[in-house]
Amino acid sequence: MTSILIIYTGGTIGMIESEDRQTLVPFNLKHVLEQVPELKKLDAKLSSVSFDQPLDSSDIEPEHWMAIAEIVKQNYDEHDGFVILHGSDTLAYTASALSFMFEGLKKPVILTGSQLPIGMIRTDARENLITAVEFATLQMHDEPVLQEVAIYFEDMLYRGNRTKKFSTEAFDAFISPNYPVLATAGVNLNFDFNELYRADEEAFGLSKGFDNRIAVLTLFPGITQQLVESVLENEMLRGIILLTFGSGNAPQHPWLMHSMEKAIERGVVMVNVTQCAKGNVEQGKYQTSVGLVSAGVVSCGDMTLEATLTKLMFLLGQSGDTAWVRDKMATNLRGELSVN
Repeated sequence: MTSILIIYTGGTIGMIESEDRQTLVPFNLKHVLEQVPELKKLDAKLSSVSFDQPLDSSDIEPEHWMAIAEIVKQNYDEHDGFVILHGSDTLAYTASALSFMFEGLKKPVILTGSQLPIGMIRTDARENLITAVEFATLQMHDEPVLQEVAIYFEDMLYRGNRTKKFSTEAFDAFISPNYPVLATAGVNLNFDFNELYRADEEAFGLSKGFDNRIAVLTLFPGITQQLVESVLENEMLRGIILLTFGSGNAPQHPWLMHSMEKAIERGVVMVNVTQCAKGNVEQGKYQTSVGLVSAGVVSCGDMTLEATLTKLMFLLGQSGDTAWVRDKMATNLRGELSVN
């Protein structure tokens, strides 16, 4: 019998209606588990831990990522897998952040949530929770089938750092635009074994620390020099994510390239992520991105914004060596980046 720890952080999955029925407010883990008696039928020993104060995922901060990771670390030897209940709005950010903190992960860490609270009649919460736990229990050749941070939502198991929320209304609220799903849940649970991640490190470890002195600059037609310089000339910043057009393109304004060059010379790590949900950055493919290459902007390939942001914050939190951070941003660390 496998041992699974359920970590409750908050989110819609555990919310109930307020007394005036105008808003949803957090409840508690006991309430969540009482709604899903089917969990007792699984061939697993379940235990649980909860944040003292459940949080809406919009209130999740890097300190909470580290708190979740520390819970996993402290309970790693005693459990075969972990299921994290989390609000959907920032679920992909948390999953990405956790993936970078864990080294040598050999057990499943599955995040899930729901679009409707678990007590509602048409809720998706019960199925998401039951199947996430079932995925966490699966073993083959005396080891867990899944050995990475993943997200389960509406019949699909995704790599956590490849995922993004795309719908506020649909039950299938998440997509993995540039990487295949890891598994599907129908009558059977079907894995794509070729796509599963396996860590190179033998020993499990945890690295904590995030530096949030970064900014996300979205390029748009008509963007002004004043706006760009107000961001790039901020002396506090250590990292900047450029959200560019298409395959990594930007307006060819001389002042824009000059502003970027000055920021990079100052030691700011500047990276390039496409605004498109699907596809990747190919700096230099078009004339409109040649200037970014010469300025020293780092291409983030097909990484999601969520993975890029958490990876940049994580790497900056590990080192003050700009060259090291730039190199690691362009390196596939946890399956977040396709490598040609």
